[in-house]
Amino acid sequence: MSKPKKKFAESTVGKLLLGAAGIVNPTLGNVLKGVTSPKEAIAEIGKAKIPTQEKIRLQQLIYEQQNKEIEAISTRWVADSKGSWLTQNVRPLVLVWCIVIFSFAGLLDSVDSIPFHINEVWNDTFEKVMMAVVLAYFGGRTTEKATSIFKK
Repeated sequence: MSKPKKKFAESTVGKLLLGAAGIVNPTLGNVLKGVTSPKEAIAEIGKAKIPTQEKIRLQQLIYEQQNKEIEAISTRWVADSKGSWLTQNVRPLVLVWCIVIFSFAGLLDSVDSIPFHINEVWNDTFEKVMMAVVLAYFGGRTTEKATSIFKK
């Protein structure tokens, strides 16, 4: 079972933004307490009745924090690629494992003579896991390749 999604106010970006928004404009700080994502926060900031400069500054805070989080993930992957055999190969191994297991489960589910059925709830879960694994692997590889090209 997955953890419930953190409210935006409980995330690092949310805490930073709500703190800054509360200082800049206490009314805006109250408006942002109910948002659940950075996208919603940016939309609420756009609607708020504050000076345009303040809107821009708060929206930049969100983007900067999101970029820092993405860079931290990329840095971890680069560090993993310089470690042991296992740390270098964990992403491709997880990708292969997911493809094999999910393909095998799909084949078993499609054969009528075998009493195996994937519950509808799991179809969505399998789809999300596969998308995350494939995007993380190929996104990470693309980032690594781009980084090595730009360093040359």
